[in-house]
Amino acid sequence: MTGNIYLKGCLLVLMMFSKAAFAQIVITNQKFSFGTTGRIGAGYSPNADGRTGRQLNLNNQGSLGGRMDQGDYVDFLPAFHFTPVVGDSSRKTKIDMQARLSFYSGGTFLGNVDTKSNQGMIVALPEAFVEARNIMGSDWDVWAGSRWLRYDDVHIADYFYFDDHSATGWGVRHKNTRFSMFFPAAIDTAASNSTPYSYTNVISGGKNLIYRQREVFVLEQTIPFKNNNHKIKFLAELHTVDKSGKNSVEQYPADHGWVLGAKLTSTLKTTLPGSFNQISLRYGSGIANGGDSGNTQTWRTYGAPDESAGTYKGAYSLTAVEHILLNLSDRWSVNGYAVYTRSKGGADSDKAMDYYKREIFNKKSEFNAGLRATYYFNDWFHILTELHYAQRKDGSQDPASMVKLVLAPTIVPTAERSVWARPHIRFIAEVSRYNDQAMNSLYSPFLQQSGAKRFGTYLGVRAEWWVF
Repeated sequence: MTGNIYLKGCLLVLMMFSKAAFAQIVITNQKFSFGTTGRIGAGYSPNADGRTGRQLNLNNQGSLGGRMDQGDYVDFLPAFHFTPVVGDSSRKTKIDMQARLSFYSGGTFLGNVDTKSNQGMIVALPEAFVEARNIMGSDWDVWAGSRWLRYDDVHIADYFYFDDHSATGWGVRHKNTRFSMFFPAAIDTAASNSTPYSYTNVISGGKNLIYRQREVFVLEQTIPFKNNNHKIKFLAELHTVDKSGKNSVEQYPADHGWVLGAKLTSTLKTTLPGSFNQISLRYGSGIANGGDSGNTQTWRTYGAPDESAGTYKGAYSLTAVEHILLNLSDRWSVNGYAVYTRSKGGADSDKAMDYYKREIFNKKSEFNAGLRATYYFNDWFHILTELHYAQRKDGSQDPASMVKLVLAPTIVPTAERSVWARPHIRFIAEVSRYNDQAMNSLYSPFLQQSGAKRFGTYLGVRAEWWVF
């Protein structure tokens, strides 16, 4: 009996504390939005071993060559919107806090996962930042955090070129001028070819992993002209990374790099609005000669360091991009691109040893071109066709190349005659042809699974969407 009374008393005290605790939580923000982007579905390759769907594009080029057979991913973008407590409505700052939850397939399909699967999802948080725009009615913006800060892309190749600065950092903007600092992090650098960011420190008597920070300073200036029908954007970057400590096991020297570039965007007059042409040229030097594998961040250093100095002095990368969209009529739109890249690491030879004593390629050249034609059969049924050509030459090897043809009848539930209408439900058929170098060196995800074959195939039914 006494025990029951004691138990009831404890429960009463806990309930009182719980009510008090909950009473202190007051939700004052009522402005919340939720966005999502993604691409998911089923696909298979009829002439591959196991018929598992594999991307047909060349290795080390990501989605350059077409993205319809790209792997599954889903992003969720919750955002909170705050209102300042002072100032009239015309002078109030726009304040946003946004995060991004990213889910990628680690196996065949994103949804085919259970607790016993070793081919499950990969979860990441690439964005979590606060941005204040038009502070108290001014022309000043400021942000801090981690974000996907990237602008124009070649959508049909999922290629964010020229100014992809996705990383942790901060930035300010005044009208058309932006200054930012970024601190890209890559602790586990042994799996990559870039400059090592971590080393083993023994200053305390034990072995501790120490992180050395790359600092990236970015200045961007946009100049509109001819009634804003044309805009030219200038880009300048400075990269620096300090040497490893004097008490470190590994001895890495300090290094630096820089980037200069320009991009011209022009509005084109066609039967339907929305047509444009974009052309850009970017040159990166030293440790700022990234990127590779379809990534364009300049801090993803390419190649091997100099054999004696251990730095990337003399390394470079030149990238030129042409991207055009023509909305020719209410029946046809055409979207095309061309990308050329030439890169060299810090060593002089075609192949050299990296920081981890592995022999890697130190020189490369790439050329990619593609065209998508969209036929609006009616408002909700569009027919997409694509033709892509991809070529990559590593060192002194013969170039590996691929030609890919795509046919994708597409259901567009929003009934909008636009290349940007989403969601899409696509019925996809692809066939690729490889040259001898690509075929014999198994230079694609498809060939690595199926073996040396002249032709690759992919069939699928997939959805793509974005809601902001």
